[in-house]
Amino acid sequence: MKHINTLGELKEAGYKTKSIKDEVRQNLIKKLQGKEETFPGIIGYEDSVIPDVERALLSKHNILFLGLRGQAKTRMARQMTELLDEYIPIIAGSEVNDDPLQPLSKYAKDLINERGDATPIEWVHRSQRYGEKLATPDVSVADLIGDIDPIKAANLRLSFADERVIHFGIIPKSNRGIFVINELPDLQARIQVALFNILEEGDVQIRGFKLRLPLDILFVFTANPEDYTNRGSIVTPLKDRIQSQILTHYPKSLEQALAITEQEASIEDVQKEIVQVSDLVKRLIEQVAFEARASEFVDKKSGVSARLTISAFENAVSAAERRSIVHGDQQTHVWISDLIGIIPSITGKIELVYEGEQEGPYQVAMNLLDKSIRTNFVQYFPNPETLKKRASRKGETPQVVYNPYRSIINWFDKGNHINLFFSAKDQDKINQLYAVDGLFALVKKTFSHANEKEAALLMEFVLHGLASYSLISKKILENAVEFKDLMGSMFNMQSSSSLDDEEEEDFN
Repeated sequence: MKHINTLGELKEAGYKTKSIKDEVRQNLIKKLQGKEETFPGIIGYEDSVIPDVERALLSKHNILFLGLRGQAKTRMARQMTELLDEYIPIIAGSEVNDDPLQPLSKYAKDLINERGDATPIEWVHRSQRYGEKLATPDVSVADLIGDIDPIKAANLRLSFADERVIHFGIIPKSNRGIFVINELPDLQARIQVALFNILEEGDVQIRGFKLRLPLDILFVFTANPEDYTNRGSIVTPLKDRIQSQILTHYPKSLEQALAITEQEASIEDVQKEIVQVSDLVKRLIEQVAFEARASEFVDKKSGVSARLTISAFENAVSAAERRSIVHGDQQTHVWISDLIGIIPSITGKIELVYEGEQEGPYQVAMNLLDKSIRTNFVQYFPNPETLKKRASRKGETPQVVYNPYRSIINWFDKGNHINLFFSAKDQDKINQLYAVDGLFALVKKTFSHANEKEAALLMEFVLHGLASYSLISKKILENAVEFKDLMGSMFNMQSSSSLDDEEEEDFN
């Protein structure tokens, strides 16, 4: 119908007006019948949030998405435009997308009275039928609904009693479209009150004008549960007018989280050619977010966004890429030690409670990374904790317990240590790792098909894992990570402390 340019032609073509909620409902039904994805790219919501949204849209409801940050609330709202008809007709020049068959504004009515069937119409694409506003304390009624425009009154020589002096806000301009208000509780209560009649009765009041504008809008609101207590609240009558409140959530499994990061991370093609990222490293990065959500140092009300792991993955790849550029290598992979480079992605995306602030964001981030290593280590190698318990059961006859890590630990106990420099060439790291007694033998026994680089990565992982279980010492230096024996490190720390005490006594 896009070739139709006048009201008369539209009538002859038999065009029938549909409300936006009927439009969305009908197109959703078609997608469901055709077994099409209704919200492509939204991972982890297939059996929870998406069915709730589909039920709400079939019921022609306005929707409130309630969930922590980084849970794809706004993305889902934006994807609803795909459930709209591709094009709809409006009166040409209308500010509020007037339906040619059911005009709302005085402008449209006057134009139809003047031109009749010759009234010009335009066609609006569904991508243009979306409005969005971030709720902030400075948002006014004029921004959302409208106000009297004195400049328009002066230019048109109209009195302030004339309806044509009104400048419509973003909500009336979103008529026959989807309108989203993000972080609804941040909107002042008096502004929320101004939305009552728009949602229910369709009345708009602007500076004494009471206009009957039955706006045709699908409203979607988003809110963070934290907002109800810390920053503001949704006034009860407004909540009552939002028919469906849908709870969102973070990925429930590591597999879902991996798929989200794989989909969302912005990795250049040249990076993909140079840098290989093992499944192990990907899992370590994802586990950081799971550990953060369970950490006593991180504010659970604020949440830990999926953007943390996306940014962390990008940083890890860039850390390996930088090293390859410096050394002129054609190919490399992300080492466990490269994950030190993801710390800035963690510290900037977690809100700490008081105890976490005392610990410090850097130390909390390092602890989360260590916990991720510890959690994943037992998925690949024998649990050192279980070996300890079996070896130290009281009241039982002592048993000789095979410890696959004994030769590695003994090597460090003899005073040996290694420094894995962050900027070292891959081959230099591999040579250092192969020098540790028993390390390669353990990896080869567990992963017999691993090639040299895969084995080296797993060897490094073993060292980090043993350190996370306090079997050897790990220290992050300015340009390297140092592994050495645990007792020697403790003794050196005690000696250093004693020396400091003696120096303090001498000073006194």
